[in-house]
Amino acid sequence: MIHIVRQPATSEQIAEMAQIFGGLFVKLAVDVRRDILAGGGELHADCEQVLLEDGSQQEDIWGADWYPHTGEVGFEALLNIRPRQRNYCMEIRDPDLRSPIESILRRLMEGEER
Repeated sequence: MIHIVRQPATSEQIAEMAQIFGGLFVKLAVDVRRDILAGGGELHADCEQVLLEDGSQQEDIWGADWYPHTGEVGFEALLNIRPRQRNYCMEIRDPDLRSPIESILRRLMEGEER
């Protein structure tokens, strides 16, 4: 189940988003301009599509993974291949871009006491 997360996610939302991968991780699309994310799709692109339908602009959306049991963040997704935005591979390597993505992700996915 894909959720758009605007406020810290509840434990129930996180469980639903992580369900598709057996609770191991959540695929996310993070809108760095709107400070929101969508999570829970089989593909990062599924989450991206939900954000686009909600009014996000593609150039503001980046793919990431979040591992709820370890708190690890992964920055690899096919939708991150953006030569026009100077990201030439699946991994986001620019620390100036990774930082806001991680900040939004941690605030929205880890913000609630569980």
